[in-house]
Amino acid sequence: MQFTLQATDAQSKARAGQLVTDHGVIETPIFMPVGTVGSVKAVHQRELADDIHARIILGNTYHLYLRPGLDVLEGAGGLHRFNGWHGPILTDSGGYQVYSLSNTRKIREEGVTFKSHIDGSKHLFTPENVMDIQRTIGADIIMALDECAPYPCEYGYARQSMEMTHRWLKRCCDRFDGTEPKYGYRQTLFPIVQGSVYNDLRVQSAETIASFGREGNAIGGLSVGEPAEKMYELTELVCDILPRDKPRYLMGVGTPANILEAIALGVDMFDCVMPTRNARNGMLFTTQGIMNIRNEKWKKDYSPIDAELGGYASTHYTKAYLRHLVASNEYLAGQIASVHNLTFYLWLVRQARRHIQAGTYRPWKDQMVKQVMQRL
Repeated sequence: MQFTLQATDAQSKARAGQLVTDHGVIETPIFMPVGTVGSVKAVHQRELADDIHARIILGNTYHLYLRPGLDVLEGAGGLHRFNGWHGPILTDSGGYQVYSLSNTRKIREEGVTFKSHIDGSKHLFTPENVMDIQRTIGADIIMALDECAPYPCEYGYARQSMEMTHRWLKRCCDRFDGTEPKYGYRQTLFPIVQGSVYNDLRVQSAETIASFGREGNAIGGLSVGEPAEKMYELTELVCDILPRDKPRYLMGVGTPANILEAIALGVDMFDCVMPTRNARNGMLFTTQGIMNIRNEKWKKDYSPIDAELGGYASTHYTKAYLRHLVASNEYLAGQIASVHNLTFYLWLVRQARRHIQAGTYRPWKDQMVKQVMQRL
């Protein structure tokens, strides 16, 4: 993987860059649609590439490991061939599931023992086998195993958790560097900064992560319930430490406003389930603001969902028709809304990139945050 920093904004820390993988080029800043089980819910791969203009998608190590299983994925030749997505893929390590499945897992130095949410069977994730699992899945970018500390948590727990994450990172790097890709293309390992909401721990973690000299770095453990201003404070703190010439990935973030603000702080890569999850519940993100398509006011609105946005779903279907589909519990409603929301998210980061290149990101961002987060 190669990353080239191409432009910086004159009035903020926003950056535009280019990330080159064996499966394609990614222009940053970028939003990555989440395809947890090898599928971005309700969206065809063709739509992801041609209508939404996604350049990289995510897969989830925990879920893919349990189902369809590594034998199926390896037999197919990796996730790219299994799901028909020809662009880059990033897989998380399962660390977030360590956080979210707190009632069914046990963390110790060796790794994480957990019970499958499917059949209750017991499994063990270690730094070593998580590298092997992600090698088998075949993602272009794979994540180190970490623990995402809950919010709130005591300082002592956050410190111990962070230190174990650093020890796990060393083991991840040793295993990754001691093995080869399975499918004839290169893979890249990203470490993850932790430290909860404690500034000194975040500084220590960012410095430790940077010292490993990997090709990119991630910021984890944020957007888990802490105030947005604290998230921004810690993001800026960490970005000022992480290497300038390598991509920075803020995991699991977030709303359009979160993304715009974090870009201004120096973040390059984002992912979040919000655009598709909210779409299935009738919430649309548009260039003019947030719309609850279930509201009565859209019942006879025959204008396109978002004429300014472009894209088939956003311009071909009307608000009234989509509202009718939602009210009727038609499956097509979730598909149209998901494609629209993802089209909006990818449009937003492309617009951000253009303004960074023009040196006008800061004033544009300040105006857009207000515009895209207002309720229609």
